[in-house]
Amino acid sequence: CHLGTGVRSCSTPWLSLGSFDSCCRTRGGRRAQSMSMAIDDAVLVKLAAGKESATALLQSVAKAQGSSSLDSEKVAAELDQTLGKLRSFQRSEFNIPKKRTLPQTDATVASPDDECVYFVGNSLGLPPKKVKEFVNEEIDRWADLGVNGHFTGEKAWMPIDELVVGGSADVVGAKPSEVAIMNSLTVNLHLLMVSFYRPSGRRNKIIYEANCFGSDYFAFESQARLHGLEPSEVLLPLATREGEETLRTEDILKAIEKAGDTLAVICFGTVQYYSGQFFDVPTITAATQKVGAAALWDCAHAVGNLDLQLHDWGVDGACWCTYKYLNAGPGGIGGFFVHEKHHGKKLPVLAGWWGQRKATRFNMAHDISVEEGASAWRLSNPPVLQTVSLQASLSVFGRTTMSELRGRSLLLTGYLEAILRERGLILENGATEPTAERLRLITPTDPKARGCQLSLRFATTEAMLRAYEGLGRRGIVVDDRKPFVIRVAPAPLYCTFRDVRLFVQGLAEVLEEMAAGAPPAKRAKV
Repeated sequence: CHLGTGVRSCSTPWLSLGSFDSCCRTRGGRRAQSMSMAIDDAVLVKLAAGKESATALLQSVAKAQGSSSLDSEKVAAELDQTLGKLRSFQRSEFNIPKKRTLPQTDATVASPDDECVYFVGNSLGLPPKKVKEFVNEEIDRWADLGVNGHFTGEKAWMPIDELVVGGSADVVGAKPSEVAIMNSLTVNLHLLMVSFYRPSGRRNKIIYEANCFGSDYFAFESQARLHGLEPSEVLLPLATREGEETLRTEDILKAIEKAGDTLAVICFGTVQYYSGQFFDVPTITAATQKVGAAALWDCAHAVGNLDLQLHDWGVDGACWCTYKYLNAGPGGIGGFFVHEKHHGKKLPVLAGWWGQRKATRFNMAHDISVEEGASAWRLSNPPVLQTVSLQASLSVFGRTTMSELRGRSLLLTGYLEAILRERGLILENGATEPTAERLRLITPTDPKARGCQLSLRFATTEAMLRAYEGLGRRGIVVDDRKPFVIRVAPAPLYCTFRDVRLFVQGLAEVLEEMAAGAPPAKRAKV
């Protein structure tokens, strides 16, 4: 740093330092002092675009704090202070459960009045504070207006789904005309399959992940049977290589090429629910379309997590739920995407009155006059309370951008992986089988190939369940996925770097207890 010269600079200029309270290293060997940094939104966008390194940024922050280790309360506090000022951090807009309200919490190892560590937004996001306000408004309108609420006021119920289309399109990288908000995830997957899975002659195969989420598999199998086909003859599950936990893009592309003109549809989870792998959507989509098939994507674990660009990637169709990273509440309304290149092409659809033009919908005539764009796939009027819950959440997302959120997420999850390694809790490359004290990270280590989730593999199901229980006792909320995995997902909108340290500290204690074979010790409260 060069102070007193009228020039403010640093050996790490990509930090976008906005102010210096003091030099990061003083001359003459004097003690390093705290550096006040203003990492701006532009830095997060560069991280999301791969133009900056999260690892390098984290290490620079630690160095500025005079620490050789990232696993430091001081480093975590500095990261929270610096990044907490940016619009990608909206924790104050959410209700964070207290540890005492959770059924698993044990007051002998957790401070009941502290906020919990909530790393399970990949399963159910936390409620934005505005949800209660928005829902209560509609309950009051129902009480005051009765049926008149359908056509009265700024939030008239008949077109209420239109209020969440634009914000949803922003989150998934689509044009508003390509998005509909309706139904639930698997219903929307079936609607996509009705339009795009049209087996004819040799072209009747479906490629999917062998370890896909169960509901997706049931949709594929039932769609095959719906067309009078034997599932075992047309479903092509793609498994990982022996000893590996993630699918290689090269193997996916080879499978698509091999299927060739027999392939009708591929459908993958954009982020694999178990491993946390983020697939190369544009590359796989292009390869699929090259052989004349349609590329469909289940975005349940990707929406609100990654900076999706469904339109630019040329995806044929996609669907998602809104109760995970989109925080729209349990059983929230689903999302649906059909690329504009398919609009008006008379694809087969299952029709309902909400897919008919709004101007004539209530004429009750039996004349088909469909809406334009993805709205043509709608069936029935949207559930109002679910829709305004999503609207409340989208109002929070609207304060930032998905690229800024992605940049913050890269730092959070990068920090999580780094201190897990510092503490020796996960195996290094080359060691494959987890032990009682060390776990295997099955999520890709390349940040570009994952979202915020890390999946930790245990040696046995019993060990995994014991660790899950031990974390729960400490007010640390994660989720287990049999047979061997605990999923850890620091959602960037509301999770902190302090949360990350508390999780790692709690995990270390649990693994130590398990390795010792002793009952849980009464340690310092997390």
